[in-house]
Amino acid sequence: MDYYRYHVFFCTNLRADGSPCCQQYGAQEARDYVKQRVKALGPLIPDKVRINNAGCMDRCAEGPVIVIYPEGTWYTYVDHADLDEIIAEHLVHGRVVERLQI
Repeated sequence: MDYYRYHVFFCTNLRADGSPCCQQYGAQEARDYVKQRVKALGPLIPDKVRINNAGCMDRCAEGPVIVIYPEGTWYTYVDHADLDEIIAEHLVHGRVVERLQI
């Protein structure tokens, strides 16, 4: 088994030209929130999880995005409730949240 079960990458890119990007949707705050929640849940998450920043992932038109590896599951999100659902379903139980999947 790998050291981390899941690597969660948040696009936190800010485009200099002002065109749509994840950072305009509060991506850094969302990443910080998920990192804090994962740490707080600790033993409730059965495997190790790493939360990372990423540069542009070229899916700007789909809103703020995250990708979870090793599966390569892509999600978009609107608020903390969406992020909490991804944590509970994907990171804790290993189930894809289809309504947020892109």
